[in-house]
Amino acid sequence: MTASTRSTVLSLYMRVFRIARTWQAQSGVTGDTETERKYILQEARTLFRQNQQLKDQESVKKCLEECEARIEIGLHYRNPYPRATYLPPMGLATQKGRKLRAQQRLRKQAKPIYLQSQDET
Repeated sequence: MTASTRSTVLSLYMRVFRIARTWQAQSGVTGDTETERKYILQEARTLFRQNQQLKDQESVKKCLEECEARIEIGLHYRNPYPRATYLPPMGLATQKGRKLRAQQRLRKQAKPIYLQSQDET
């Protein structure tokens, strides 16, 4: 990883921690605020550690874009949790051969950038 990429990653990591420190739940309830703050910190630690060993510049760039997208969406909607995704039309195929593979490909293509790190359900 280059020095500029490293500094970008570290500044983004610190930005997430600053956001968590000042986060206020939309409901205004103290318990909700604490829960959401803990979620932000846990998610940041998990994802940054999970991607710590990445060396390829392209994959690092994708992870940075995902992080920035999740930050902006969270700040805009005042909700730290990932937004729900919806299946594309004809999203529930039968469990047979080609149709299932085509539907899996469509689901993968329809997955937004801010959910690339989430496991396939």
